[in-house]
Amino acid sequence: MAQIIPFRGTLYDPATVGSVRDVVAPPYDIIDAAGQKALHDRHPHNIIRLELGIDQPGDGPAQNRYTRAAETLRAWLKNGALKRDQQPALYYHTIEYRPPSTKPGTPKKVLRGFLVTTKLESLDSGHIYPHENTRAAAKTDRLNLLEACKSNFSPIWLLYSDPQNHILGLLETAVKGTAARIDFTDDQDCRQRLWAVTDERTVSQIVETMRSKPLFIADGHHRYETALNYQRGRRQQDGPSDDLKPYDGVLMLLAPLEDPGLTVLPTHRVTTTRLPPSQQMLARLADQFDIKDYPFTPATRTATRSRFISDLRTGGQHAPTFGLAVRGEDRYRILTLKAPHRPNPQASPRARLDVSLLQQLIVPALCPTQQEQEAIVYTKDDDEALDWAEHGTGTAALLLNATKVSEVQAVATAGERMPHKSTYFYPKPLTGLVINVME
Repeated sequence: MAQIIPFRGTLYDPATVGSVRDVVAPPYDIIDAAGQKALHDRHPHNIIRLELGIDQPGDGPAQNRYTRAAETLRAWLKNGALKRDQQPALYYHTIEYRPPSTKPGTPKKVLRGFLVTTKLESLDSGHIYPHENTRAAAKTDRLNLLEACKSNFSPIWLLYSDPQNHILGLLETAVKGTAARIDFTDDQDCRQRLWAVTDERTVSQIVETMRSKPLFIADGHHRYETALNYQRGRRQQDGPSDDLKPYDGVLMLLAPLEDPGLTVLPTHRVTTTRLPPSQQMLARLADQFDIKDYPFTPATRTATRSRFISDLRTGGQHAPTFGLAVRGEDRYRILTLKAPHRPNPQASPRARLDVSLLQQLIVPALCPTQQEQEAIVYTKDDDEALDWAEHGTGTAALLLNATKVSEVQAVATAGERMPHKSTYFYPKPLTGLVINVME
């Protein structure tokens, strides 16, 4: 089902730019304004100048951050900062990391996958499955960049099933005993390593094995739909053809969904608008939830928070369980959905998700209007969510347990979409390790 296409990747040349660590960046959609500027200032060849340029006074249709990105890309290819490989390859990639919100000394995990271009398929083809809805503004921005640069700077992250670990076994055998082409520790203390695999027999085996596998989008829904829109536009320009064009593929990181190195983090909600009175909120929730209080004093706050989060995780293994912290209140609360209100096992995969229940049953009690719900902010970090509510810009924190990979697969296979900000796959693949230049 998946047609992967080995490609000649374009990579930074350390002889020209120095350490690759200084020129890569996180995915564009998790970079705030301060991070954007910091990356611009870090190195004159940082990928941020291509992926997320800074708007300037006087920008218009003829000169803007997209046209500047295209000009910069051409310059870097010309001066050797970026060089295109001579042979088509698969790029074996590992990320050694420690998941956020884990205790010091927790063993590190290793995410393993490979970077490759993959033939674009419509989202109703039964070959590539999305699991989240997208928003139009983000797709417009990415399409403008793709049309200007005709390149993929960051990979879309997809999962495939390989319980026997056949594909990663082939890749690991191919690189055994060879030094990684790229090897550094990034700003998040993740060790990033990359090898180019060009052995024709290995590549051929992997291409053939992948043909039978459907793919599930883990991260990058906007970029995938953007690539489809770009392909559609180019086909209209170029006319019909039976040949596979460069724009018929898109850069992906493919990883097995059974890999123990895969982590899915919860995406907590933090309200930023004025809340209804607590008694009113709790009265609305008490009909459907058992509510347990975790009161604390300044002296016991840290220990109570730790116990509260631990109980949230434990409770979530048996029933839909949520955490609540309201600004100005000296207590945390755990909300456990009562048995009569839990989804029927025959309900759709989407309806059974914790995040769907949260959006349906809890969020309206705190944010009755659509405007208030749109003002909610998100974070993957337990402590950050609680801190925002206790002494930051938030008014309440709603904590969830993580969506399971099997639940993502079930929702996608059923042709459903999860609510916005349902999953946070971690660690995010960096932008700029390997670039897919299409022209």
